[in-house]
Amino acid sequence: MSEDPSRPVRVALVGNPNTGKTTLFNRLTGSRQKIGNYPGVTVEKKSGLWVCGSRTFTLVDLPGTYSLAASSPDERVTLDFLAGHLDGEPKPDAVICVVDASNLVRNLFLASQVADLGLPMVIALNLADAADRAGISIDAALLSRRLGIPVVRLVATRGEGVNALGHAVAEAAEQGALMAEVPWPEAAERAVKYLAAGLGKEGVRPLAPGELRRILFDPRSAVLARAGWPAGADPAPLLGASRDILSAAGWHPLSAEALLRYEHLGHLTADAVKFPEKRRRSPTERLDAVLTHRVWGLAFFVLIMFMVFQSIYTWSGPFMAAIEVVIAQTQELVAPWLVPWPAGQSLLVDGVIGGVGGVIIFLPQILILFFFIALLEDTGYLARGAFLMDKVFGWCGLNGKSFVPMLSSYACAIPGVLAARTIEDPRARLTTILVSPLMSCSARLPVYTLMIGAFIEPSYGAVWAGGLLFALHVVGLAVAVPVAWAVNKFVLRTRPQPFLLEMPPYRLPRLRDIFWRMWERAREFLRRAGTVIVAMTIVIWALVYFPRPAEVRERAMADLSVLNDSSAIDRAVDAAYLEQSYLARAGRAVQPVFDLAGFDWKITVGVLASFPAREVIISTLGTIYGVGQDADEASGDLRSALARDFWTHGPRTGHPVFTLPVALAVMVFFALCLQCGATVAVMAKEAGWRWALFGFLYMTALAWLGAVLTFQLGTLWLGPGL
Repeated sequence: MSEDPSRPVRVALVGNPNTGKTTLFNRLTGSRQKIGNYPGVTVEKKSGLWVCGSRTFTLVDLPGTYSLAASSPDERVTLDFLAGHLDGEPKPDAVICVVDASNLVRNLFLASQVADLGLPMVIALNLADAADRAGISIDAALLSRRLGIPVVRLVATRGEGVNALGHAVAEAAEQGALMAEVPWPEAAERAVKYLAAGLGKEGVRPLAPGELRRILFDPRSAVLARAGWPAGADPAPLLGASRDILSAAGWHPLSAEALLRYEHLGHLTADAVKFPEKRRRSPTERLDAVLTHRVWGLAFFVLIMFMVFQSIYTWSGPFMAAIEVVIAQTQELVAPWLVPWPAGQSLLVDGVIGGVGGVIIFLPQILILFFFIALLEDTGYLARGAFLMDKVFGWCGLNGKSFVPMLSSYACAIPGVLAARTIEDPRARLTTILVSPLMSCSARLPVYTLMIGAFIEPSYGAVWAGGLLFALHVVGLAVAVPVAWAVNKFVLRTRPQPFLLEMPPYRLPRLRDIFWRMWERAREFLRRAGTVIVAMTIVIWALVYFPRPAEVRERAMADLSVLNDSSAIDRAVDAAYLEQSYLARAGRAVQPVFDLAGFDWKITVGVLASFPAREVIISTLGTIYGVGQDADEASGDLRSALARDFWTHGPRTGHPVFTLPVALAVMVFFALCLQCGATVAVMAKEAGWRWALFGFLYMTALAWLGAVLTFQLGTLWLGPGL
């Protein structure tokens, strides 16, 4: 620890998934959090101030991990942070290792790996109440003496033990409390020394014994690359020779670490942990007999997902309507002040304010969706969903770990793509990144809402409307699985991955934590996607606004001279200007490509306008159809205008432009197309621009093909007039 008493103690928070680590972090830091990314990598960085009595700690929440194998990005960041090898990130003064009291020995495996790095540590014995209910008795004082470090009993959800934890961390940092080391056999020590000597000859920076053991025991560890191994040099001979030292002594390099650590931990925890003599079947096991059943479990999962999306469709409506009213009133308030400057007025009212409105209008949907995701996660059911989905993903080369990134993408593909970093295999992670944007994110909902509200609900009712919305969300998942198979088989050649997943016990969720995570996701959406959407809205505004030749207005005014409604005249003039805009010219040029999908030039212009951000199509169609750029997916005028539009030329002359097959084709196109500049940018940061471009191109081609098939088959079945 630094000798400067004014500097907050820097504490790293580590632990396995499902140990309540994030709950503890939120409990200790509250609103004093900062979220960003570690320098040079895409792993999320969460830090915050923790004030305990007179002491102040800077708490850094490291990604949840089962080990320091450093094969996945999360594990690499955790190891590099603890070892002090991340640029701009000093080594922590102490570590809090959060463990599940009912799975103590297994959770202490990670703690023993962290202890190899020579860091003062405190064991936070979380979920102690759950251990009590299971009849598990833990003597924290005896365990503390055995481990050589403080052990604090904790119930993070209720805040029990947090003050004692603060005092223990301060004491451990000041006294340098180190956990009892594993008594490594002589062969392991010789192998580590041999490895250190060989790396020194290659000019690699000095590594701690714990890092050297990571290289020795983990064949896919990234520690060697992070340590500065010379480019072009082959480390295989050195690594092979060091592992041969272990093998010669009868230790297999892949299993030696686990055997030695668990044997050591078994001795340390003996008599300190007592289990009930007669084990009863827990409520979790009884529920899992049904909820993980291959038939009833899957049926229940589908029912839960249907209820989630039905709730999004119905619950978000009133909130979205209220936001629309506020945005419209703001535009009406600002517009009169800029009448002398028409271009500036349009830029501020339609571009800036409209763009901001196009961002925050998604918040009700995002918040509702993440409410359900957090609820399912905190109850423990989300892990069961991943287990069930592994059976769906297994044949295509993925596993259930891809489920969480793909589920997250239903709100916004950006956190979904970022969540793929928890997948260890780089090729499986890349495949997940490439298919996650196929999930129907919240930005697609305005298009679904507009089409369903105009052409489905009036004729078929709310039940069919909700069912179609659910089906559209399933389309992305149904397409993603065969796409993942094709990418794995023909592009990446990914081998099937074994699936290891911890099933946490079912727990009652804590609303405070759920609402906090909802806020975090909403803030991330506004920060990451919102800025891009506003910028793209302004760009699209320019393409729609310019050029504005005077003769267009004069001709439109002459044609509408019989009208006395000034607002109707203004809308008609705006529509005439849009027909001559740069965007409309581009739409007419590419319309023949979309003719097979039943799209006229107006729909095509809307499609082009929505490539940077899907939701822009709503305001674009509002302008084209003369109902104003402030039209939204719930606008009755826009829905009526779409229903009244007819073809005026070509073989479909006299037929409605928006038939049921066309409406379905539009929704299918938007369900499959990657129309989000922010997502493409995040994909590029995660996987490189080459793969981001590949994802954009294949999804666009897939969307076009899906729209064409939907229109052609729908027209063949229903006829051209429906």
